[in-house]
Amino acid sequence: MQKAINIGLAAAVACLGAGLAYSIATRPEPGMSQAEVEALLTQTATTQPATELPAALQPEAAETAAIDTATIGPVIEDYLLANPRLLERMSVELETQIRAEEGERARIALAALEDEIYNDPANIVLGNPDGDVTLVEMFDYNCGYCRQVVADVMALVEEDPDLRVILKEFPILSQSSVDAARIAILVGRSEVDYQDFHTALFSSRGQVDTQAALAAAESLGLSRVSLELEMTAPDVSDALQRTYTIAQALGISGTPTFIIGDEVIPGALPKADLLRRIESMRECGATVCTDSGQDG
Repeated sequence: MQKAINIGLAAAVACLGAGLAYSIATRPEPGMSQAEVEALLTQTATTQPATELPAALQPEAAETAAIDTATIGPVIEDYLLANPRLLERMSVELETQIRAEEGERARIALAALEDEIYNDPANIVLGNPDGDVTLVEMFDYNCGYCRQVVADVMALVEEDPDLRVILKEFPILSQSSVDAARIAILVGRSEVDYQDFHTALFSSRGQVDTQAALAAAESLGLSRVSLELEMTAPDVSDALQRTYTIAQALGISGTPTFIIGDEVIPGALPKADLLRRIESMRECGATVCTDSGQDG
Protein backbone atom coordinates (compact mmCIF):
# COMPACT_ATOMS: atom_id res chain seq x y z
CA MET A 1 0.00 0.00 0.00
CA GLN A 2 2.75 2.46 0.94
CA LYS A 3 4.47 1.78 -2.35
CA ALA A 4 1.27 2.58 -4.21
CA ILE A 5 0.94 5.81 -2.25
CA ASN A 6 4.46 6.82 -3.18
CA ILE A 7 3.79 6.00 -6.81
CA GLY A 8 0.62 8.07 -6.81
CA LEU A 9 2.37 10.97 -5.13
CA ALA A 10 5.10 10.98 -7.76
CA ALA A 11 2.48 10.92 -10.50
CA ALA A 12 0.57 13.78 -8.92
CA VAL A 13 3.68 15.93 -8.62
CA ALA A 14 4.45 15.25 -12.28
CA CYS A 15 0.93 16.30 -13.26
CA LEU A 16 1.24 19.45 -11.18
CA GLY A 17 4.49 20.24 -12.95
CA ALA A 18 2.78 19.94 -16.31
CA GLY A 19 -0.04 22.16 -15.09
CA LEU A 20 2.40 24.80 -13.92
CA ALA A 21 4.14 24.65 -17.27
CA TYR A 22 0.85 25.21 -19.04
CA SER A 23 -0.09 28.18 -16.86
CA ILE A 24 3.28 29.84 -17.37
CA ALA A 25 3.32 29.16 -21.09
CA THR A 26 -0.12 30.65 -21.65
CA ARG A 27 0.48 33.96 -19.93
CA PRO A 28 0.03 36.98 -22.32
CA GLU A 29 3.74 37.51 -22.72
CA PRO A 30 5.92 36.74 -25.73
CA GLY A 31 7.65 33.42 -25.25
CA MET A 32 7.23 29.72 -25.68
CA SER A 33 4.01 28.42 -27.13
CA GLN A 34 2.02 25.68 -25.42
CA ALA A 35 3.25 23.14 -27.97
CA GLU A 36 6.85 24.14 -27.30
CA VAL A 37 6.40 23.83 -23.54
CA GLU A 38 4.83 20.41 -23.96
CA ALA A 39 7.72 19.38 -26.18
CA LEU A 40 10.19 20.62 -23.57
CA LEU A 41 8.45 18.67 -20.82
CA THR A 42 8.40 15.55 -22.99
CA GLN A 43 12.09 15.92 -23.71
CA THR A 44 12.86 16.39 -20.02
CA ALA A 45 10.82 13.35 -19.06
CA THR A 46 12.47 11.13 -21.66
CA THR A 47 16.01 12.26 -20.91
CA GLN A 48 15.92 12.02 -17.11
CA PRO A 49 17.40 8.70 -15.94
CA ALA A 50 15.10 6.50 -13.91
CA THR A 51 17.65 6.33 -11.13
CA GLU A 52 16.87 9.94 -10.21
CA LEU A 53 13.71 8.67 -8.52
CA PRO A 54 13.95 6.75 -5.27
CA ALA A 55 13.52 3.03 -5.71
CA ALA A 56 10.16 3.20 -3.94
CA LEU A 57 8.89 5.52 -6.65
CA GLN A 58 9.84 3.27 -9.57
CA PRO A 59 6.78 1.06 -9.97
CA GLU A 60 6.09 -2.00 -11.95
CA ALA A 61 3.47 -1.47 -14.65
CA ALA A 62 0.96 -3.74 -12.92
CA GLU A 63 1.32 -1.89 -9.63
CA THR A 64 0.82 1.48 -11.34
CA ALA A 65 -2.36 0.29 -12.98
CA ALA A 66 -3.67 -1.03 -9.69
CA ILE A 67 -3.52 2.30 -7.83
CA ASP A 68 -6.85 3.09 -6.22
CA THR A 69 -7.38 6.81 -6.88
CA ALA A 70 -10.08 7.04 -4.24
CA THR A 71 -7.53 5.90 -1.67
CA ILE A 72 -4.46 7.70 -2.91
CA GLY A 73 -6.13 11.05 -3.64
CA PRO A 74 -6.65 12.16 -0.03
CA VAL A 75 -3.12 11.06 0.87
CA ILE A 76 -1.61 13.18 -1.90
CA GLU A 77 -3.78 16.13 -0.95
CA ASP A 78 -2.71 15.87 2.70
CA TYR A 79 0.94 15.67 1.68
CA LEU A 80 0.75 18.78 -0.52
CA LEU A 81 -1.16 20.71 2.14
CA ALA A 82 1.52 19.78 4.64
CA ASN A 83 4.28 20.80 2.21
CA PRO A 84 2.97 23.87 0.32
CA ARG A 85 6.49 25.08 -0.38
CA LEU A 86 6.88 22.16 -2.78
CA LEU A 87 4.55 23.81 -5.27
CA GLU A 88 6.32 27.12 -4.87
CA ARG A 89 9.71 25.53 -5.53
CA MET A 90 8.32 23.72 -8.57
CA SER A 91 6.86 26.94 -9.93
CA VAL A 92 10.08 28.92 -9.48
CA GLU A 93 12.25 26.19 -10.97
CA LEU A 94 9.95 25.68 -13.92
CA GLU A 95 9.71 29.38 -14.67
CA THR A 96 13.50 29.69 -14.47
CA GLN A 97 13.88 26.85 -16.94
CA ILE A 98 11.33 28.33 -19.34
CA ARG A 99 12.92 31.79 -19.11
CA ALA A 100 16.30 30.30 -19.94
CA GLU A 101 14.82 28.51 -22.94
CA GLU A 102 13.12 31.72 -24.10
CA GLY A 103 16.37 33.64 -23.78
CA GLU A 104 18.30 31.08 -25.78
CA ARG A 105 15.67 31.01 -28.52
CA ALA A 106 15.71 34.81 -28.68
CA ARG A 107 19.50 34.93 -28.92
CA ILE A 108 19.52 32.45 -31.78
CA ALA A 109 16.74 34.27 -33.63
CA LEU A 110 18.30 37.69 -33.09
CA ALA A 111 21.63 36.49 -34.48
CA ALA A 112 19.92 35.02 -37.54
CA LEU A 113 17.89 38.20 -38.13
CA GLU A 114 20.58 40.76 -37.37
CA ASP A 115 20.65 42.26 -40.87
CA GLU A 116 16.85 42.38 -41.17
CA ILE A 117 16.48 44.07 -37.79
CA TYR A 118 19.24 46.65 -37.97
CA ASN A 119 19.75 47.35 -41.68
CA ASP A 120 16.26 47.35 -43.15
CA PRO A 121 15.86 50.33 -45.52
CA ALA A 122 12.47 51.10 -43.94
CA ASN A 123 14.04 51.61 -40.51
CA ILE A 124 13.64 55.05 -38.98
CA VAL A 125 16.92 55.96 -37.27
CA LEU A 126 16.95 58.60 -34.55
CA GLY A 127 19.93 59.86 -32.61
CA ASN A 128 23.45 58.92 -33.66
CA PRO A 129 23.38 56.64 -36.75
CA ASP A 130 26.85 55.39 -35.71
CA GLY A 131 26.04 55.06 -32.02
CA ASP A 132 27.77 52.45 -29.92
CA VAL A 133 24.45 51.08 -28.59
CA THR A 134 21.26 50.49 -30.57
CA LEU A 135 17.78 50.44 -29.10
CA VAL A 136 15.00 49.10 -31.34
CA GLU A 137 11.35 49.85 -30.67
CA MET A 138 8.47 48.12 -32.46
CA PHE A 139 5.29 50.16 -32.03
CA ASP A 140 1.72 50.83 -33.10
CA TYR A 141 0.40 54.39 -33.33
CA ASN A 142 -2.83 53.36 -31.58
CA CYS A 143 -1.04 51.64 -28.72
CA GLY A 144 -1.64 53.39 -25.40
CA TYR A 145 1.49 51.90 -23.84
CA CYS A 146 3.56 53.12 -26.81
CA ARG A 147 2.18 56.58 -26.15
CA GLN A 148 3.39 56.30 -22.56
CA VAL A 149 7.01 55.56 -23.51
CA VAL A 150 7.45 57.92 -26.46
CA ALA A 151 8.59 60.82 -24.25
CA ASP A 152 11.15 58.59 -22.51
CA VAL A 153 12.54 57.29 -25.79
CA MET A 154 12.80 60.81 -27.20
CA ALA A 155 14.53 61.95 -24.00
CA LEU A 156 17.10 59.17 -24.33
CA VAL A 157 17.80 60.30 -27.89
CA GLU A 158 18.31 63.88 -26.72
CA GLU A 159 20.39 63.02 -23.67
CA ASP A 160 22.67 60.32 -25.08
CA PRO A 161 24.81 61.44 -28.04
CA ASP A 162 26.07 57.90 -28.62
CA LEU A 163 22.70 56.15 -28.76
CA ARG A 164 21.09 54.94 -31.97
CA VAL A 165 17.33 54.35 -31.85
CA ILE A 166 15.58 52.37 -34.58
CA LEU A 167 11.81 52.69 -34.89
CA LYS A 168 9.91 49.90 -36.63
CA GLU A 169 6.29 50.27 -37.69
CA PHE A 170 4.44 47.27 -36.25
CA PRO A 171 0.71 47.97 -36.71
CA ILE A 172 -1.28 45.17 -35.09
CA LEU A 173 -4.24 46.78 -33.35
CA SER A 174 -6.50 47.79 -36.24
CA GLN A 175 -6.73 48.62 -39.92
CA SER A 176 -6.40 52.26 -38.91
CA SER A 177 -3.01 51.41 -37.42
CA VAL A 178 -1.95 49.75 -40.67
CA ASP A 179 -3.06 52.76 -42.73
CA ALA A 180 -1.23 55.19 -40.44
CA ALA A 181 1.91 53.03 -40.61
CA ARG A 182 1.78 53.09 -44.42
CA ILE A 183 1.78 56.88 -44.37
CA ALA A 184 4.56 56.84 -41.77
CA ILE A 185 6.78 54.69 -43.97
CA LEU A 186 6.41 57.22 -46.79
CA VAL A 187 7.16 60.08 -44.39
CA GLY A 188 10.29 58.25 -43.31
CA ARG A 189 11.50 58.22 -46.90
CA SER A 190 11.00 61.96 -47.30
CA GLU A 191 13.22 64.86 -46.30
CA VAL A 192 11.02 66.03 -43.44
CA ASP A 193 11.81 65.39 -39.78
CA TYR A 194 10.24 62.04 -38.95
CA GLN A 195 10.60 62.67 -35.23
CA ASP A 196 8.22 65.64 -35.54
CA PHE A 197 5.70 63.45 -37.37
CA HIS A 198 6.12 60.66 -34.82
CA THR A 199 5.54 62.85 -31.77
CA ALA A 200 2.66 64.67 -33.48
CA LEU A 201 0.75 61.43 -34.04
CA PHE A 202 1.34 60.22 -30.49
CA SER A 203 0.22 63.61 -29.18
CA SER A 204 -3.01 63.62 -31.19
CA ARG A 205 -6.40 62.84 -29.71
CA GLY A 206 -8.60 59.99 -30.78
CA GLN A 207 -7.76 57.12 -33.09
CA VAL A 208 -4.76 57.51 -35.35
CA ASP A 209 -5.89 56.63 -38.86
CA THR A 210 -5.22 57.62 -42.46
CA GLN A 211 -6.62 61.11 -42.05
CA ALA A 212 -4.69 61.81 -38.85
CA ALA A 213 -1.45 60.62 -40.45
CA LEU A 214 -2.08 62.62 -43.63
CA ALA A 215 -2.81 65.75 -41.63
CA ALA A 216 0.42 65.38 -39.63
CA ALA A 217 2.43 64.79 -42.81
CA GLU A 218 0.77 67.69 -44.60
CA SER A 219 1.62 70.01 -41.70
CA LEU A 220 5.28 69.19 -42.39
CA GLY A 221 4.97 70.16 -46.05
CA LEU A 222 4.25 66.82 -47.73
CA SER A 223 1.58 66.35 -50.39
CA ARG A 224 -1.57 64.68 -49.08
CA VAL A 225 -2.54 63.55 -52.59
CA SER A 226 0.84 61.96 -53.30
CA LEU A 227 0.85 60.12 -49.99
CA GLU A 228 -2.65 58.74 -50.60
CA LEU A 229 -1.62 57.50 -54.03
CA GLU A 230 1.55 55.82 -52.80
CA MET A 231 0.43 54.35 -49.47
CA THR A 232 -0.71 51.04 -51.00
CA ALA A 233 2.37 50.57 -53.17
CA PRO A 234 3.92 47.07 -53.05
CA ASP A 235 7.18 48.30 -51.54
CA VAL A 236 5.25 49.83 -48.62
CA SER A 237 3.44 46.54 -48.06
CA ASP A 238 6.76 44.71 -48.26
CA ALA A 239 8.25 46.94 -45.57
CA LEU A 240 5.42 46.09 -43.19
CA GLN A 241 5.65 42.40 -44.00
CA ARG A 242 9.34 42.33 -43.15
CA THR A 243 8.54 43.62 -39.67
CA TYR A 244 5.76 41.07 -39.24
CA THR A 245 8.23 38.33 -40.22
CA ILE A 246 10.73 39.51 -37.61
CA ALA A 247 8.00 39.63 -34.97
CA GLN A 248 6.86 36.11 -35.76
CA ALA A 249 10.40 34.74 -35.58
CA LEU A 250 10.99 36.41 -32.20
CA GLY A 251 7.60 35.56 -30.72
CA ILE A 252 6.58 39.21 -30.51
CA SER A 253 2.84 39.75 -30.29
CA GLY A 254 2.41 43.11 -28.57
CA THR A 255 3.54 46.71 -28.55
CA PRO A 256 5.72 48.30 -27.55
CA THR A 257 8.50 45.75 -27.77
CA PHE A 258 12.12 46.74 -27.37
CA ILE A 259 15.21 44.96 -28.66
CA ILE A 260 18.59 45.73 -27.19
CA GLY A 261 21.61 43.49 -27.43
CA ASP A 262 20.45 39.89 -27.19
CA GLU A 263 17.27 40.73 -25.26
CA VAL A 264 13.70 41.11 -26.49
CA ILE A 265 11.72 43.15 -23.96
CA PRO A 266 7.93 43.33 -24.19
CA GLY A 267 5.93 46.15 -22.66
CA ALA A 268 6.28 49.77 -21.63
CA LEU A 269 9.67 49.69 -19.96
CA PRO A 270 10.43 52.69 -17.71
CA LYS A 271 13.19 55.02 -18.79
CA ALA A 272 15.38 53.96 -15.86
CA ASP A 273 15.23 50.32 -16.97
CA LEU A 274 16.09 51.21 -20.55
CA LEU A 275 18.96 53.38 -19.35
CA ARG A 276 20.31 50.61 -17.13
CA ARG A 277 20.38 48.20 -20.08
CA ILE A 278 22.09 50.78 -22.30
CA GLU A 279 24.76 51.34 -19.67
CA SER A 280 25.26 47.60 -19.25
CA MET A 281 25.68 47.19 -23.00
CA ARG A 282 28.53 49.68 -22.88
CA GLU A 283 30.05 48.10 -19.81
CA CYS A 284 30.00 44.42 -20.77
CA GLY A 285 28.25 44.01 -24.14
CA ALA A 286 25.08 42.55 -22.57
CA THR A 287 21.93 44.00 -21.03
CA VAL A 288 22.77 42.37 -17.70
CA CYS A 289 26.38 42.27 -16.60
CA THR A 290 27.71 39.30 -14.66
CA ASP A 291 31.13 38.85 -13.11
CA SER A 292 32.23 36.77 -16.09
CA GLY A 293 30.79 39.33 -18.53
CA GLN A 294 32.63 42.18 -16.80
CA ASP A 295 35.85 40.22 -16.80
CA GLY A 296 35.45 39.59 -20.53
